[in-house]
Amino acid sequence: MAERSSAAANGPADDDPRLVFIYQEAVRGLTHQQTVVEKMNTRAGSLIFATAFANSLLGSAALSNGLGLWDWTAVALLFAIGGLIVFMLWAYHQYAFRFDPEELLHQYVDGDGPRTMSAMHRALALRIKADMACNWRIIQRLRVALQIALLFLLDILAWLLAIAGV
Repeated sequence: MAERSSAAANGPADDDPRLVFIYQEAVRGLTHQQTVVEKMNTRAGSLIFATAFANSLLGSAALSNGLGLWDWTAVALLFAIGGLIVFMLWAYHQYAFRFDPEELLHQYVDGDGPRTMSAMHRALALRIKADMACNWRIIQRLRVALQIALLFLLDILAWLLAIAGV
């Protein structure tokens, strides 16, 4: 009984407000990173719409007079955009934006002994930092893929050149 009251007395004193602040900032950074990913996915969706709309209008007009060099160029760019969009949307399961509750219970509650809140905040802040680094590598690849896909929207110009008969 004396151990419990001693542990209860030490509990609040062991909570370091600096670690709470650092943990909250880490969570805020991870939340911001998740928002960046959601915005990139929204941009990928807009790219899908723009590509589909422009290619359906211009492609049908351009292909009505047969296949030429610009038609093949536009079709190749269309397939490249499609591949990049699939690449951008495929990586969603690889992100780490939350913790597994079962793992947290095992590590911090059911393990060798309960850990203090300060120790948990410290460990989780470091884990968030590692997760953010892994996420950032994926985000950078997706950002480059999105930029390349936007450049490939030159297929609209190819369709226009095909329609003009250049």
